[in-house]
Amino acid sequence: MKTSLLLTCLLTTAPLAVAQTPTQKSPPTGIEIPAQNRAELSADLAKLQSDLKTLVLSGKLSTSLTARLPDLEIFPIAVQRALEWDQFYDLKQIPAAAELLKEGRSRLDSLKAGETPWTKAKGLVVRGFRSRIDGSVQPYGIVVPEETPATPARLDIWLHGRGDKLTELSFLYERMKKKGEFAPAATLVLHPYGRFCNAFKFAGETDVFEALEDAIAQYGADPRHVALRGFSMGGAGSWHLAAHYTSKWAVSNPGAGFVETAQYAKVFAQDKPVPPWWEQVLWRLYDVPGYAANLANRPVVAYSGEIDPQKRAADMMVEAAAAKGITIPHFIGPNTPHKYHPETKLQVAEKVDAAALAGSPIAPEKIHLTTFTLRYNRMDWLEINALQKHWEESTVTARRTGPGSLSIESKGVTQLTLTPPSEWALNGKWTLVCDGQTLSATGPRLLLSKAAGKWETTSTTSNGLQKRHGLQGPIDDAFQEAFLFVSPSGKALHPVAHAWARAEMQRALDQWKLVFRGEIRVVADTDLTPEMIRTHHLVLWGDPGSNKILAQLLSGSETTHHKLPVQWDDKVLKLGHNSYPAASHAPVLVYPNPLAPERYVVLNSTFTFRQGSDTTNALQTPKLPDWAVVDLSTPPNHLAPGNIPDAGFFDEHWRLP
Repeated sequence: MKTSLLLTCLLTTAPLAVAQTPTQKSPPTGIEIPAQNRAELSADLAKLQSDLKTLVLSGKLSTSLTARLPDLEIFPIAVQRALEWDQFYDLKQIPAAAELLKEGRSRLDSLKAGETPWTKAKGLVVRGFRSRIDGSVQPYGIVVPEETPATPARLDIWLHGRGDKLTELSFLYERMKKKGEFAPAATLVLHPYGRFCNAFKFAGETDVFEALEDAIAQYGADPRHVALRGFSMGGAGSWHLAAHYTSKWAVSNPGAGFVETAQYAKVFAQDKPVPPWWEQVLWRLYDVPGYAANLANRPVVAYSGEIDPQKRAADMMVEAAAAKGITIPHFIGPNTPHKYHPETKLQVAEKVDAAALAGSPIAPEKIHLTTFTLRYNRMDWLEINALQKHWEESTVTARRTGPGSLSIESKGVTQLTLTPPSEWALNGKWTLVCDGQTLSATGPRLLLSKAAGKWETTSTTSNGLQKRHGLQGPIDDAFQEAFLFVSPSGKALHPVAHAWARAEMQRALDQWKLVFRGEIRVVADTDLTPEMIRTHHLVLWGDPGSNKILAQLLSGSETTHHKLPVQWDDKVLKLGHNSYPAASHAPVLVYPNPLAPERYVVLNSTFTFRQGSDTTNALQTPKLPDWAVVDLSTPPNHLAPGNIPDAGFFDEHWRLP
């Protein structure tokens, strides 16, 4: 990791200039289906949607039945998107779509009768939940064992591989027909859709946990006996979630996939432009080797085919873990390409089954946490609340050393919360040795703060405006929780900037549908309510002339907190070190919302990777940091919203450096 940090410092800091290079579309445009089939499907779809709407508006559904509406809605949504977005890829998908509508009709009839038989069904079942991110309905599959589930009830998560054509239609149909790679006896197996094909990152990451929450609630699985598994792109997702959320799994079982960006995507090949420094820094969000020390907290079982080029991912992780004194068993299928070897698969299953049965410890006596960002700040009874500097390696090792005694060793961390089991305390009291310094504390929740190299106990983690979990950036972080777009309704300061913002907003709406399979909620600046502000990250489009909320936040008027760190009028835009002509420049940034400090405000941006990253999920990483200036004289394209003359990160107190 030290080598990686050094390389970043040596690499170019030149502005990002965009190139006009053709790129593929993901998902691709499908085939033309016969007009008669399209008409029949459209008619059946419209009838199902109409009858569903009538039932919902009738007021006859109880609260419990209303909660299960997503289990029905997944079917018409899947067929509607395939029809409207031209995402039929095989004529065989026509009868598949008809079967989905038939199942949707069956569930509608059951709801009318006040019943939900699919919630008690065995075998292959498909379900849905309503996402807290954008309010969309997202599907998942679950294998419910015919036999009585084991006690405690085990649940395996299987993350699927990459599929540029894995629409909701094809995903649901497959989950209704196939058990998947592993289906252990007496075990629930959850198959998240994960927002299509993004390696279970960004909104796909949030969806894994929402699907898991719904499945646990519906089927009574024990959270201490969850096994995380996946292969290919799903293997990449397993490595990512295993290292960033290690204590959530009893065992992790990644197969193939990728674990970092630079080598896998051949980023530094001679024919490719060198990514700007901030993009390289942001690789530390998802590059797994830097988080390898976390894998000491739970068992990991890796698998690769001997002649699979993606074996390199597991090799890298075994090496990175070994450098931290951790041994990861790596099962290798002899002379096997990109798939499971039958005999080796049995060996992997035996190892995973044993770890899943043993389950996660209730409270391990030793914990280690490595992170580069407060997005990933928790491990068992340890939580990091503040860092000395984001995107640098920060570590904590906490252990029980005796009755009422804890030892903490840290690097780059300035605030901690410890919630060890109360029975470990000695008469309710604790002796803490923090980096060699001895402290006394009481209570079930121990808060520690470090200043000028000295630790002390404290009663609160708040310290004014500072980066903290869920409010630490970069821009892309705002799109992993509830957000909405705020569109401008006034007169813009300049026509060029106005046209750019309008085009970028429309691109964002279109790309969210394709990449993250949802519908973004949009409200005009004149219709924004206090409740919306309180419950959502706000994405403000336009400039201080066209968007009245943006103008309010820039001036600091009518707020009880801070204002945005931007100077912007009809002549000048100032953000960072320099000033720019307002007629040809615009800012993008993420910042705590002055109207709701627990939420973000984002200016003129959605997720920052664009269509140029569709060739491999390893390139689907944040492309812009906390803030950037966009030169509008260079048109947007598949790589960037325009030329980027300056960009950077706010410090730990959200100040410009």
